[in-house]
Amino acid sequence: MNQPTDILSAITSCVGTLSDSERKVAELIFEDIDVVAEASITDIAKRASVSEATVTRFARSVGCANVRDLKLRLNRALAAGRRFIQDADPDDGLGVVYDIAIQTLELNRELLLAADVAGAVDRLDNARQILVFGCGGGSSVMSQEMQFRLVRLGYAISAYPHGLLPRMVAATLDPADVVVVLSVSGYTPEMVESAQIARHYGAQVIAITAVGSPLANNADVVLPIATRETDFIIHPSASRYALMAAIDVLALELAIRHRDQARDKLRRLKIALDDHRGGDNRQPLGD
Repeated sequence: MNQPTDILSAITSCVGTLSDSERKVAELIFEDIDVVAEASITDIAKRASVSEATVTRFARSVGCANVRDLKLRLNRALAAGRRFIQDADPDDGLGVVYDIAIQTLELNRELLLAADVAGAVDRLDNARQILVFGCGGGSSVMSQEMQFRLVRLGYAISAYPHGLLPRMVAATLDPADVVVVLSVSGYTPEMVESAQIARHYGAQVIAITAVGSPLANNADVVLPIATRETDFIIHPSASRYALMAAIDVLALELAIRHRDQARDKLRRLKIALDDHRGGDNRQPLGD
């Protein structure tokens, strides 16, 4: 399978090997990518003050078959989003981390209040075993986070934060099992297909994902999440906050259903940790 190449990265990496005239074309692209992506070879040459032959040589120098191919790749870069091309600085520096977290949590609180949380909790509480699938940066980490939250309450739960394992495990499930699939977009093929396989064998599927996504359409219960990604792309994705909040809600609801059992298990866990590390009685249950 041919992997798409980011043309802007390709231009940047080889700019030192370009001729002076070819470098003028590169400078024009970084100054006004929109114009170059749509302009004819004649217009590009005129704006860069070079010949049409130079524009063609430039396209080949940066790995394109011709000028048409160059323009197609520039349009692909634009389609990824202007925020990945142009800088956008936050107004208040490090404070943006907390602002984005608060905004994300407020947005998702309203979504979760209207969701079938009770239906999800019922399925988890009655499951023979709970399996959590995640693929990618945030979802992989959060699948393990959910395992950590529920195992301390006494639930048989396992996390599978890998691309192929969820598919393999899904094929072994039975109707008594429950799968929680995490995917912010809901379009990751590994997650959608694993949910389909799990349901095929009768397992219940809870999806923490975007409403209307392919994953949501293959779940028995959907706990919707949404993120408003800003133009400040070097800020880590805020989707982690939405996933973690949904997981915490489920863990809390399960603990409330079995208060005495939860308290006993948490106390035993605390005693085991204190015996290992020492410290006062306000240390968290696991660092």
